[in-house]
Formats: sequence, C-alpha cells, structure tokens
Amino acid sequence: MKGKSWRILKDLVMIFVASLIYGAGISLFLDPNNLAPGGVSGVAVILNRLSGIDTGTLYLLVNIPIILVGIWKFGLRFMGKTMYAVILTSWATNILTPYGPMTTDPLLAALTGSVLLALGIGMVFKAGATTGGVDIIVKLLRKRYRHLKTGFLFECTDLLIVACSGLVFRNINTILYALIAVLVSGAALDYVLYGGDEAKMIYIITEKPEEIGRRIMKELDVGITYLRGSGGWTGNEKQVILCVVRRVQGPQVEELVKTEDPAAFMIVTSASEIYGEGYKDFFAEKL
Repeated sequence: MKGKSWRILKDLVMIFVASLIYGAGISLFLDPNNLAPGGVSGVAVILNRLSGIDTGTLYLLVNIPIILVGIWKFGLRFMGKTMYAVILTSWATNILTPYGPMTTDPLLAALTGSVLLALGIGMVFKAGATTGGVDIIVKLLRKRYRHLKTGFLFECTDLLIVACSGLVFRNINTILYALIAVLVSGAALDYVLYGGDEAKMIYIITEKPEEIGRRIMKELDVGITYLRGSGGWTGNEKQVILCVVRRVQGPQVEELVKTEDPAAFMIVTSASEIYGEGYKDFFAEKL
C-alpha cells in the first residue's frame, strides 16, 4: 500500500511539472506568436482570437465534453489524473501568459514551443494520464491501431487543426511555422516516449565466446545468451553470443570484441520495444 501511495504521489508531481512545461510552451512561445500548435491548445488559440477569452480558460472548456467521452471509455479512475492535468494546464497557461513572449522570432518560437509541448505531453502520458483533448482521441486510436505511433497520430490531428487556423490568421507564414511546430512536436514526442527504450542488439560469432561473454557481463553489467550455430561453408559448430545493450554501450562492445578476437563476425542492429529487467515492464501500459 505504501509503494502504491508513493507511485500515485510521484505521478501527481510529474503531472504538475509537465503541466507547467506544457503551459510554458503555449503561453511563452506559441500563442503570443499566433502559432496554433494543433490539439485542443491549438483550438483554444484560434478561439481566443475570435472571442477574446483567455486561452487557458478556453482550453478547459473545450476539454470538458472530450473528458466525458474519456470517462465513458476509460473509466473515472484513469480520467481522474487527466482531469487533474487539464485543470493544471489551464491554470499554468493563464498564469504564464503575462510573461510572454520569450521570443518574437516565429521560427524559434515554433521550435522551442513544440519541444516543450512534446516534453509535457510525454511526461503526462508516462504518469498514466493525458493532457485531455486530442490526447484522449489518440489514446482511443492507439487502443485500436497498436501499430501506429503516438507522435504520428498527433501529427495527423494537429495538421487538420493547423489547416483550420489558416482560415482565421490568413497568413501563410504563420501557417508554415505552425506546421513546423506540429512536425517537430510529433518527432520529439516519439523520442520522449520511445527513444529512451532504443538499444542495440548485437550478434557475435567468434572463436572465443567464453572470454568475450565473460567480459561483456563483467564490464558492461548486461546479460548475454549463447546460441548454437553452424557455419554454412564449413559445417563447424559454433556458439553465437546475443546481447542487448544501451546505445551508449554499443561502441564498448565493439571495442571489447575487437581486442579479444579481431577475426570475430559481429552484427549490430537497432532494437526498440524491449521488455524485461532493465528495460520495460511487461505489464506497463503501452501508450
């Protein structure tokens, strides 16, 4: 029970920090430069120009019906964190507005604001919630289409909203900068959600499997697996070492193999969605 309470507290703190980051991206960079970043925040920016109501307040109002759908589909327990995130984001957006813009360069605003949005959304997702709005729609789509990445789905919905912003702002430069923000945000979000799991999967065919395997386990503190193989030309039986290491450890393995057996044959590939000790939990929810 104590561990569960600690996890909940940790998630709530993460959501609080993420909401401030997200709100900063909107209030300090995107909104004051007339950049509608997509999502409900983009809708709020557009409606702000049409109505004069605070962007943060509009963000909350637009989210209400979408949250009700989320409660129906995901349950009140999951949406409780989301409602907390939406209220905090609305509050953060409003209180930070007087301090913007941090820059009047639309390109810098698009790049910085979109990265802050992606970081905020990614942190909220990792805490088991969403920032409401399009996040909930994306969550629904991810449940049905597991092969589609989160960032890609955000890009599709955001591009539609950016197109609508063109009808309001009637400025091609503003639309193009908003498109840059959407694309950068999608790529950054995928990195936040998936980049940390990316690793290198290495196959090593060598005459010294014990020596190399022992050094990998001792020096890199990672597990290895010995596979049985046979040469296609010679038919000789050999042991093949299989290991998965973090990206930064890849060069260490290469150097280690080179010093132990310069004649070794090594295959290095990128790996993601890795489950097990040291990587993802099998029972953790896939975003």
